[in-house]
Parts: sequence; C-alpha cells; structure tokens
Amino acid sequence: MDRVFTFLRKILYGISVVAMLVMLAIIFVQVITRYIFGFTFEWSEELARFLFVWAVFLGSALIMGEDGHLAVELLPRLLKGRKPGLVLDVFINACGYVFILLLIVQGWLMTETMTFQEAPGLGIPMSWVYVVMPVSGVLMLLYHLKDTMKIVRKISGKTE
Repeated sequence: MDRVFTFLRKILYGISVVAMLVMLAIIFVQVITRYIFGFTFEWSEELARFLFVWAVFLGSALIMGEDGHLAVELLPRLLKGRKPGLVLDVFINACGYVFILLLIVQGWLMTETMTFQEAPGLGIPMSWVYVVMPVSGVLMLLYHLKDTMKIVRKISGKTE
C-alpha cells in the first residue's frame, strides 16, 4: 500500500514540477517577445494560467498526502492520546470528507457545464481545465482514506 502512495507522490510531484517549469518558460518567452520583438503569442498567457491551475490543484492533493496543509493543532495536541482527542480526530476527518466530496461533485458539475465552452486562445474545451477539480478531489480522497485508516487503528488500539 505504501508503494502505491509513494508512486502516486512521485507522479504528482513530477506533473506539478513540469507544469510549473513549462509555465515559467512560457511566461519568460512571452515577456521577451513582447518587449524585444513587439508581439505575443495569443495562447501563451492562457496556457500559463491553465498550467498554474493544474499545478495548484495537483499540488494540493500532493501536500494533503504529506500532511503539509496549514492546520491549527493546539487542541489536538492537548487532547492527544485521550478519548476526546479521538473524537476530535473523527470530527476533523469527517469534515475533510465533506470538503473533498463537495470538491468532487461540484468540480464534476463545473466540468460538465464547461464542456461546450472553448478557451479563446488555445481553442480547447474549458472542461479540460476544470476536470482537475474532480481529479484532485479523488486523489485527496485516496489520501484521506489513508488517514482514516490511521484513526481506525488508533481507535482499535493498534498503534502504528
């Protein structure tokens, strides 16, 4: 199971890094062509923006897998190892599921809505941009299921 998550982490990291590097190269070329040669590629700004959206959403799923998101941990640390701490862990975990399921469902609805709208610069369906929302939501769901298993082990008394 850990090998699957390690592989997934490497894939997400690779895609995010490539997206950011391509975005950086596109913006650099756009600046050079605009200020030195006096023209721009009409698709460059749009592609850079879309790559940024993909990098952010996939990066967010990646960070979720590494427990890297910002969190206020004062109360969980005070209650660690006690019954109220487990109740708080379950509550926080349930809130995470609500957010992730909303992201998946609303992201899918947005993707369907944007199927027939076309990006003006690139000429691609806007659904290609919006599909990252449910995709990253599913990835977050996988990582969240892993966290849920940790909580189940704590509740059952089996420590990691």
